[in-house]
Amino acid sequence: MSGWPTNRGEARTTGRTADRAKQGVVPTCENSSHDTTTLKPSGVSSPTSRPARGRIDRLRQRLGERDYAVLRSLHKLRLLTGAQIARLHIAGGSVGTQARRTRALLQRLAELNLVVRLGRRVGGVRAGSAGFIYGLSGYGQAVLEANGPTGKKRRRVWETSPPHQRHVLAVSELFVQLVEADRDGRVDLLEFQAEPTCWRRFPGAVGGVVTLKPDVALRLGVRAVELSVFIEVDMGTESTPTLTKKCHAYIAYWRSGIEQQAHDVFPVVLWLAGANRRVDHLREVVRKLPHETQTLFRVALLSETIHLLTAEGGEQ
Repeated sequence: MSGWPTNRGEARTTGRTADRAKQGVVPTCENSSHDTTTLKPSGVSSPTSRPARGRIDRLRQRLGERDYAVLRSLHKLRLLTGAQIARLHIAGGSVGTQARRTRALLQRLAELNLVVRLGRRVGGVRAGSAGFIYGLSGYGQAVLEANGPTGKKRRRVWETSPPHQRHVLAVSELFVQLVEADRDGRVDLLEFQAEPTCWRRFPGAVGGVVTLKPDVALRLGVRAVELSVFIEVDMGTESTPTLTKKCHAYIAYWRSGIEQQAHDVFPVVLWLAGANRRVDHLREVVRKLPHETQTLFRVALLSETIHLLTAEGGEQ
C-alpha cells in the first residue's frame, strides 16, 4: 500500500494553540542530522568535556521559551541560516523589526556560547545576521541535555564542506516552508524526521543489516488525506550507479514489509532536484527500475515541493 496518499481517518493531528505563531513554536518533529565531513574548527569552539553543571544551570535560568525554541530547532536540523531562524521563531512586526529582533536574539545566544556562527554566508545575502549559518554549540547541547550527531554527549563544532552545508540547508528550508504552510492552515505537519532519526534498518538479502538513509521521513495531512513520504534531496553530485543503488535499497526495504507492518503504508519516495535537467536524469533512472517498483518513486523540482505536497491528495 502506497503512502501517497492515504485516507486520514483516525490520523493524529498536530492541533493548534492561539499563541503558536507568536511564540515561534513549531510543530513537533524528531530529527537531527549526521555529518561525517569535518574540515577545520569553526573559530569558536565548544567544550569537548562535560561543562560544569552549575554553569549549565545558570545558563538555563537566563533563557526564555524563544531561546529554547531556537536551540531545539538547531538540534533537530543541524544548521540554519539567520533568515530561516527568523521565519521559524520571529513573528509579527515589520521586516525591519523582525531583522532587529533576530540580530538581538542570535547575538545573545552567541554571547552565551550556545550557538556558533560558521565562517561563511549563504550566497548573495548581506543583511545583518540573516545570511550567516548557525549551529548548536556544545554548551547548547548541554543546556538541552542532547547528544551530538555522532551520539557523543559533547562535541567540538566543526566547519563542514560547502556542498554538505548546502544539502543540510536545503533540508532545513523544506522544513521551514512546511512550518509556514502549517501556520497558514494549508497542511497539518504531523511528523518531520531528518537524519539520522529517519533512517531505517532491515535485514539484508545475504545476511547482515542494511541501513536505508533518507534525508527526511515526512507525514503530512492535506485536507482529507494523509501523505507519507521519504524525501531524497539531490544536489546533482551523485553518479547514476549511486542513484540506482539507492533506489534498489528502497525497493529492498519495501519488499521486507517492515514499514508496512509498522505504519500500514509504505511512503512514496520523492526525489527532489534543483534543475530540470537533473529531474529528467532522475526520471530516467526510475524508468530503468523493475516495472512493478516504479510507482514507489516520484521526481520533482525542489522549488515545487510545497506546491506538490499541498495539492489535493498530493496530486498536481
